[in-house]
Amino acid sequence: MILKKEIGKVIDWSKIDKEDYLLAMERSPIKNMEIKILLQNALTDKINDREVYMKGIDASYHYEGYNMYKVEDLKNN
Repeated sequence: MILKKEIGKVIDWSKIDKEDYLLAMERSPIKNMEIKILLQNALTDKINDREVYMKGIDASYHYEGYNMYKVEDLKNN
């Protein structure tokens, strides 16, 4: 929400590889440039795009190891 409010952008989490993200997070207390670049390269101005938002939820579950369902599979037909 801070990114959305302050710079009019959000992170498109579908553009961030899980392993790259986890490694960058692990190293960030020592050197945070890697995580900054990773996140900066995934910024989008699609701040009200439902698909970007829902893919972010999917990515969050993927990063945590929960891959049973995807948001798109749960849509009402």
